[in-house]
Amino acid sequence: MALKIIDTCINCGVCEPECPNKSIYGAGTKWELFDKTHDPLSNDFYYIVPEKCTECVGFHDEPQCAAVCPVDACVLDEKYPETKQQLLAKATKNQPGVALDPSKVHKDIRG
Repeated sequence: MALKIIDTCINCGVCEPECPNKSIYGAGTKWELFDKTHDPLSNDFYYIVPEKCTECVGFHDEPQCAAVCPVDACVLDEKYPETKQQLLAKATKNQPGVALDPSKVHKDIRG
């Protein structure tokens, strides 16, 4: 499942550069996927685009945004349940040509 940033976010921005999927955006920033630009998901806090987030599966052993967040504002978003295979497929689709490591998965992944 994708992660989300909750309202305890202090807008420090430490999470954004850690995201291998480029799925984290600053408050009020438009986001892009497949050359299409979308309106911001939040005008108040940093946010994570669920269509791009893979929980860092294929890249790291744990979600990097959650690992670096000083206030634990990056949490699982239950609205988007996905298996390891679905997350790897999303990463492959969103970033064609990028080498993924299927062994990079953390304990929270189901399936």
